[in-house]
Amino acid sequence: MKEEIKMSTKYEPSQVEAGRYKEWIDKELFKPDEQATEPYSVVIPPPNVTGRLHLGHAWDTTLQDIIIRQKRMQGYDTLWLPGMDHAGIATQTKVEEKLAQDNISRHDLGRELFLEKVWEWKEEYAESIRDQWAKVGISVDYSRERFTLDEGLNKAVNKVFVDLYNKGLIYRGEYIINWDPKAQTALSDIEVEHKEVNGAFYHIQYPVIDGEGSVEIATTRPETMLGDTAVAVHPDDERYQHLIGKNVELPVVGRALKVIADDYVDMEFGTGVVKITPAHDPNDFEIGQRHDLKQINVMNNDGSMNHLAGKYEGMDRFEARKALVKDLKDQGYLIRIEEMQHSVGHSERSGVVVEPRLSTQWFVKMTPLAEKALKNQETEDKVEFVPRRFEKTFNNWMENVHDWVISRQLWWGHRIPAWYHKETGELYVGEAAPEDAENWVQDEDVLDTWFSSALWPFSTMGWPDTNSSDFEKYFPTSTLVTGYDIIFFWVSRMIFQSLEFTGQAPFKNVLIHGLIRDEQGRKMSKSLGNGIDPMEVIDQYGADALRWFLSNGSAPGQDVRFSYEKMDASWNFINKIWNASRYVIMNLEDFEASDINLTLEKTIADKWILARLNETVSQVTELFEKFEFGEAGRQLYSFIWDDYCDWYIEMSKELLVQGTDSQKQSTKSVLVHVLDQTLRLLHPIMPFVTEEIWTHIPHEGESIVRADYPVVNDTLHDPEAIQNMEMLIDLIRSVRTIRSEANRPMSKTIDLLIKTRGHKEQDFLTENQSFINRFCNPNDLVIDADLDAPDEVKTAVVAGAEIFVPLAGLVDIKEEISRLEQEQTKWQKEIDRVENKLANKKFVENAPEAIVEEERKKGLEYKEKFDSVTRQLEKMQSMKEG
Repeated sequence: MKEEIKMSTKYEPSQVEAGRYKEWIDKELFKPDEQATEPYSVVIPPPNVTGRLHLGHAWDTTLQDIIIRQKRMQGYDTLWLPGMDHAGIATQTKVEEKLAQDNISRHDLGRELFLEKVWEWKEEYAESIRDQWAKVGISVDYSRERFTLDEGLNKAVNKVFVDLYNKGLIYRGEYIINWDPKAQTALSDIEVEHKEVNGAFYHIQYPVIDGEGSVEIATTRPETMLGDTAVAVHPDDERYQHLIGKNVELPVVGRALKVIADDYVDMEFGTGVVKITPAHDPNDFEIGQRHDLKQINVMNNDGSMNHLAGKYEGMDRFEARKALVKDLKDQGYLIRIEEMQHSVGHSERSGVVVEPRLSTQWFVKMTPLAEKALKNQETEDKVEFVPRRFEKTFNNWMENVHDWVISRQLWWGHRIPAWYHKETGELYVGEAAPEDAENWVQDEDVLDTWFSSALWPFSTMGWPDTNSSDFEKYFPTSTLVTGYDIIFFWVSRMIFQSLEFTGQAPFKNVLIHGLIRDEQGRKMSKSLGNGIDPMEVIDQYGADALRWFLSNGSAPGQDVRFSYEKMDASWNFINKIWNASRYVIMNLEDFEASDINLTLEKTIADKWILARLNETVSQVTELFEKFEFGEAGRQLYSFIWDDYCDWYIEMSKELLVQGTDSQKQSTKSVLVHVLDQTLRLLHPIMPFVTEEIWTHIPHEGESIVRADYPVVNDTLHDPEAIQNMEMLIDLIRSVRTIRSEANRPMSKTIDLLIKTRGHKEQDFLTENQSFINRFCNPNDLVIDADLDAPDEVKTAVVAGAEIFVPLAGLVDIKEEISRLEQEQTKWQKEIDRVENKLANKKFVENAPEAIVEEERKKGLEYKEKFDSVTRQLEKMQSMKEG
């Protein structure tokens, strides 16, 4: 009885979780087990040190924690390595915004002092992230925590850069890149979000200088025409053959533009004439290279117009657009404005419209690296994507990849390991500065954040020191868990960099999950105001309830919708487990772990629950291997709520009160054993509440964190017990249904007649008559295989038996006939479905024999039920006629 006091009458997550995580950390339970032989490693997708973790992070880390906790319990040498990402643009932007509140810019501070401010920011938010990790309960090894800007990772980054440069895979050149005018830095293609916006086609006439008339040009960015250096037509376009080689006038500016012929021009699109602006359009850049055209960049880094823009110098690009369009109209060059919706690139980080522009940057030559990654996917060492469809996403991107612009015009990040000689301009690339460093100036730019993140699985393990014990033992890692939205950003880059530098794929499996959406299916965002703080959810419902919801929300690769109704259901489920556990604990008294004895004589309920436990262990373990956590959760829910709580615990009450000492010990043994094994199955998903309950029941071991994961016990395999118990449960449910339909409460007795299919079923039900008495409350109970069914009864059919309840006028015969007719229709539909399935040759020939046999068995069972209902219906109809 003392345990009842220790466990509150209701599940209180704040009490259950208080201090538990610190206890686990203090006992170093999350560190690898050096005694174990088979390694299993996971590296955390490092969150950005820019703010609080969101629900997506909670989902991602929960899935990883489920995996690593189960593997730890299964005896693997598990390592879950934590860390954080410096997130170049995002973090620098946050710090600059904070400084701007005091009217300070990074240029006021200078590079060194500004970086000190960013490091202060990093330390503050890193601590906040650790606090949030603790609240979620993730079992990482903090002694191995890494940061993408730490010394070891910088060493790895420099080596990779230098090696790729020496192989000719990194180069510096002038190309059209995506430019973020707010952050004033280059962006890679995948850092650009394309959004549908309201825009316009501006139709402008360019007068022919050495001839008559004009040509019509249409553009969505008229401000870039100030950088035009030619107009182009298709060489086969008969409309413009006479103009090729001649000149047209650039409106407003008056510069002469040569008319060139190029196959790029689409004769069918628009007028078939396009303006060529090599410094502001990637396609125009390529055309300019082919025709040796001048490149005129008319914009400054901040998106304002420069001195080459003439009278528009100093204007913002969009202000310049308005002014130029007005001038075009006033001077008679503007033909018309055609309003339209079109896709415009925006910076993923700052949100501003991206400007394609010519810039000198550092690039990675992607084709050789992509080819190696694609080739690896054809080998036994391929990365297994879960779900498999995402491998196609990966392959498609690799097959169509562009060179990767890796330089960023930032201060926060890995400085590019390249130096320029102060006098000669000579370029030096190396892992360290030249010996005469005073004569050299290091490149001002830093590397794209994803350049260092791409090395995460092996740089965190000690690479390039290949003698590192962690690298030798835990690389390649076992499983990566991440969202489908960063397959391009991160997953693909880790794969090609790892293959290039370690000769191995960085992980065996990639588990892809979706996005967290609101109840309406919308993506959570600040603009919609529909974001949910996972820490607030935990404060209200507890970490275990959130983890249960996140693990059961969807199948791999699918999005999940958050709702507080689902959180209520999660809390209710844990409360059900809590109350069931309290019942068990209250009935144990001085029962010890050594008292558990599963060899004593068992009831059918004992045999059944142990056999069902076996099935659940097998199913959940198999589903975990497939990362089908949602389906595993459904199996656990059904077993715990329906089988253990609603049936077995109820059936145990009579024996615990009235049974012999041996029966009581057997019942307690089964209660505790099943609860113990169930808690272990649940622990990877619900670590806090399972540890709390486990401490109150007889057990061996320091913590459930390192308890053995359940395995199938062949001695408890008992399909006959499952079949018999299902018949008994179905019988009890049917009687309850009859009572409900007849408005006959359980407090009132009924006469109950059971006609069994044979003497085997008769013997079983007779032996377990006590359960029928307890749950059906019969006045007169008859169980007989040779029973003659009486008239004026309410009936039900279960597998192996027919149930008759004489109702002495309590039921309307017409209503009963109607019910039986509906039931007859139901069983006929089931018979038809099975017969159609078995008539399908493809199914019979291709399906496993056991599945086909199962369908045949179902068909016979449905036919038996149909025949029984038909007989009862005929009796009722004759009674009605009589």
